[in-house]
Amino acid sequence: MKAIVIENYGGKEELKEMQIDRPKASSKQVVVEVKATSINPIDWKLREGYLQQMMDWAFPIILGWDVAGVISEVGEEVIDWKVGDKVFARPETTRFGTYAEYTVVDQELLAKIPTNISFEEAAAIPLAGLTAWQGLFNHGKLKKGETVLIHAGAGGVGTYAIQLAKSIGAKVITTASKKNHDLLIDLGADQVIDYKTENFVELLDGVDLVLDTMGGEVQKDSFKILKPKAGRMISIVGLADEEFRKQFDVEFESIWLEPNGQELSKIAELMATGKVKSIFGAKFPLNEKGIYDAHELSETHHALGKIVIVSN
Repeated sequence: MKAIVIENYGGKEELKEMQIDRPKASSKQVVVEVKATSINPIDWKLREGYLQQMMDWAFPIILGWDVAGVISEVGEEVIDWKVGDKVFARPETTRFGTYAEYTVVDQELLAKIPTNISFEEAAAIPLAGLTAWQGLFNHGKLKKGETVLIHAGAGGVGTYAIQLAKSIGAKVITTASKKNHDLLIDLGADQVIDYKTENFVELLDGVDLVLDTMGGEVQKDSFKILKPKAGRMISIVGLADEEFRKQFDVEFESIWLEPNGQELSKIAELMATGKVKSIFGAKFPLNEKGIYDAHELSETHHALGKIVIVSN
């Protein structure tokens, strides 16, 4: 099968298209024919070698950890799934990713694609959507009526987080450049702060939950607007400075996504009823140049929503 791989860590020029053996399913796995995948920052961070200590894999490595497609093979112990099912998933993080014509997924990580959702829309969801879900609900314990500040609302995680938070009746505040304000209000944001001309610290106080997608000074400033004692911050970009944190009587947690088919199915239900939709600002073909161009756009940190890759 065709796959886009890296054989060394480094720049985008390390992405190479080659023929490799088609994967085979173990007893509790399925093989998915990839119709679409998407780009996430973990892809190019791993390509650059930043995650080598955490994921010290042998080459070649196939990047990509979102998939939407059709089941082409099922393992002998697989239940609930059959050849021909349209599914999407965030597979386990292995060196055999989704920049390929076929990929393997554990059966419990699969979710069915709603009939009114395209492969491209489904492929945008898994990593970003599950990150938003787990940050808001599993770790952030967001409840109806609470106020959440979601940084970088126009990004991949941000666009899903706004919609998910709104779906349970939370008040949603987000940050974004002026050009994206109308979109984010359409997605459900109650207040959009222009980070280029406004200081959210001066505008906000008593926030219940912050979903930190930025780190650095933005993360530090976010402690200042949380509700004392009851406030929580969930970061998807790393730990806060320990000494700085001690100044504030709030909860802080840095999280790493856990693939979860059941949670993905809950997001799919919201997609089916129109309460959540995928926003993607660019689509590229599943080939060497397409992945190169997609990485280039992702590395700018200014892509709108998700970047989707479509199989030829």
